Amino acid sequence: MARFRVALIDDHEIVARGFADLFSTIPEIHVVATVATVSELLAAPAQAEGIDLVILDLRLSDDSTVTSNVDRLRATDAAVLAFTAGDDALLMRAAARSGVLGVVRKSEPTVVLLDAVRRAAVGETIASTEWAAALDGDPDLADAALSPRERQVLSLYAAGAKAPLVASQTGLSELTVIDYIRRVRSKYERVGRPANTKIDLYKRALEDGILPIPGQP
Repeated sequence: MARFRVALIDDHEIVARGFADLFSTIPEIHVVATVATVSELLAAPAQAEGIDLVILDLRLSDDSTVTSNVDRLRATDAAVLAFTAGDDALLMRAAARSGVLGVVRKSEPTVVLLDAVRRAAVGETIASTEWAAALDGDPDLADAALSPRERQVLSLYAAGAKAPLVASQTGLSELTVIDYIRRVRSKYERVGRPANTKIDLYKRALEDGILPIPGQP
């Protein structure tokens, strides 16, 4: 069984240790660090090296910003799962725009938290109602101006279908589907919304309502 190296950043020591103990109950998760700030984690290169996932409290007391924290962590090739009390939509919105895998409330039932960490560790996007609420009506989400056909192709491709299946379901050739995906990526890039990977495209599709948030009607 593969084991994923996970770090937890939360400046409430008792809370952090409690959650670290909880996450360590997942056999495939190895909690390698429990620290109060991003700087503390990165100050020990041997500790930070090879971390697969960082669970980041959005409200830290060191005057750091969410965007800076996520950028610094992603620069180490670690994925980031935002962890929050859920009382500040601006913080959640900043986290979502910065490229986190998802936004999860600390108050969620244990089974939900463990499932989110397990899925985030393997690179899955955690699309929660909190994330959807934070992005709803976000004035900083620039419109990529996708055509109806581009939205149709994106909805299938981002949901997991490969190009041949998308071609079959849309009546397009495989080469045309690939060209549509290239154009969709380009349009998102032009408005400052990364779309380099399939996970990025999945996030953009969620943000723009092209795909539904899992668990919502």
